[in-house]
Amino acid sequence: MSSGDPDATCEDVLAEVWLFLDNECDGTRREILRQHLDECGTCLERYGIEEHLKELLHRKCGGEHAPEELRERLRSSIRDSVLRQADVTVEHGPEGTSVEVREKPASPTE
Repeated sequence: MSSGDPDATCEDVLAEVWLFLDNECDGTRREILRQHLDECGTCLERYGIEEHLKELLHRKCGGEHAPEELRERLRSSIRDSVLRQADVTVEHGPEGTSVEVREKPASPTE
């Protein structure tokens, strides 16, 4: 858990890792996420996997060869997939965007 935000859980950080990678969060939140990743080996390992995937997408879709619409669809699809795996609900409403992170029940084989 990050000392920058004692309420930031690993689930919170992993749910926001794409925002961090895409530089889509504000400076304060970015620093909280960075500090947590620096201090938490489990999250850092997962972040490393996400970072490599983002680099691969950038290499394959980052040039003039892929239309912006395709890149946005890929980003959205990957973000949705990550959110579903983390059992995260994102709602957009008149008051802004809310994110709910729930712990997934362990499967019987774990």
